[in-house]
Amino acid sequence: MVEEVLSVYPEKARKLRAKHIVVKEEGSTCAIKSNIKCVPGLMTARGCAYAGAKGVVWGPLRDMIHLSHGPVGCGYYSWGGRRNLTKGIVGVESFTLMQFTSDFSESDIVYGGDKKLEKVLREAKELFPSVQGVSICSECPVGLIGDDIESVAKKMTKELDIPIVPVRCEGFRGISQSLGHHIANDAVRDHLLGKKERDDVGPYDISLIGDYNIGGDAWASKKILEEMGLRVRNVWTGDGTVEGLMAAHQVKLNLIHCYRSMNYICRHMEETYGIPWLEFNFFGPTKIKESIRKIAARFDETIQRKGEEVIAKYEPLMRKVIDEYRPRLEGKRVMLYVGGLRPRHTVSAYEDLGMEVIGTGYEFAHKDDYERTFPEVKDGTIIYDDATEHELDEFVNRLRPDLVGSGIKEKYVFEKMGVPFRQMHSWDYSGPYHGYEGFPIFARDMDMAINSPTRTLLRAPWKKEKEAR
Repeated sequence: MVEEVLSVYPEKARKLRAKHIVVKEEGSTCAIKSNIKCVPGLMTARGCAYAGAKGVVWGPLRDMIHLSHGPVGCGYYSWGGRRNLTKGIVGVESFTLMQFTSDFSESDIVYGGDKKLEKVLREAKELFPSVQGVSICSECPVGLIGDDIESVAKKMTKELDIPIVPVRCEGFRGISQSLGHHIANDAVRDHLLGKKERDDVGPYDISLIGDYNIGGDAWASKKILEEMGLRVRNVWTGDGTVEGLMAAHQVKLNLIHCYRSMNYICRHMEETYGIPWLEFNFFGPTKIKESIRKIAARFDETIQRKGEEVIAKYEPLMRKVIDEYRPRLEGKRVMLYVGGLRPRHTVSAYEDLGMEVIGTGYEFAHKDDYERTFPEVKDGTIIYDDATEHELDEFVNRLRPDLVGSGIKEKYVFEKMGVPFRQMHSWDYSGPYHGYEGFPIFARDMDMAINSPTRTLLRAPWKKEKEAR
């Protein structure tokens, strides 16, 4: 099947794309190519470094202004798309829902924008005096003309007495949004981490890293961890705070949810401060139980006992959800194509409902992401990296899944094909999907997508009789 799908490409492109698609077979190893440039002319779903830095990592921090430094377009079209929920009064305690831009014009490109940037930063502080910091997320023109945002940030940090963080995340850098994650991690490391000391440090202090609180996910995860007796001192970065990031070097354990976007800062804190880190998965009761025990094993018997109590408390509730939805979803087949962690982390949640993941892949993964994915899927699963529009369409046409889980760029294509679809980047305006609070919502949404009566009004292309020509 893979060879047939790729046969439409020129020979060079066909050979290159063949290295990005594998089918897991018994005894096989994960020999998939990843994290290399897209093939010119083939449609990709990848984003840019600006999207990874501003949209993913910095944007969810609630008490900081995130300035899109450049023309208005990048900031406008990245405004509010991720559904990073926050607490607090908008404009006073939380700025996540607001859009700030330096609105570059032609004259700024010709003469430089450093003076304008200073003016924008002063205005932001004057209009919003309670803001705790500003990130300057630079767009492509800023890098192309060589503006010195670092010197402006240094000067304005002293003048405004709040951290002004320069983030060199111009969209042309790297090959996908993945480099933007790395750049953002480095900016946190260089300008915030370790800048503040807390007096009330405890033995059960932890950081929740790589959870961006999409639809309330971080709150659902935090609830479980606190019921275990742990104290979540900061979240990176969903509903997070500047103070939390500054004092994050004092925790006892870093728990990382989205490995791809935040493993860099975890490795840095392990090397510099000796803080161990652990990847966990709170999608579906099977992985939640497994993760609770892995986390508890890092602490004493008190936490281990409370961990078992949490599992026992929620097990009947999870059984009730499974008993309700599994008969309606048993045997349904799913194809996934997302970013970050979901192509592997959600597999077990689908299996808890009796569903089967027959295809999965990432937009911007690295080799170690696929090495983590391979053990999670069954033999016969097709795994694809940086899949093109043509490839996804053909895989769906040929494999005929009962559900596709992907992003907004794919959503309407497959819905118009009559294929049930869930937006797995931001939960289709639903959520949370994490934790014991999220699994019932996850199960309901999958059932609603597949078994909605509206599906009887649509027919997928392969179910239609061919017209006589």
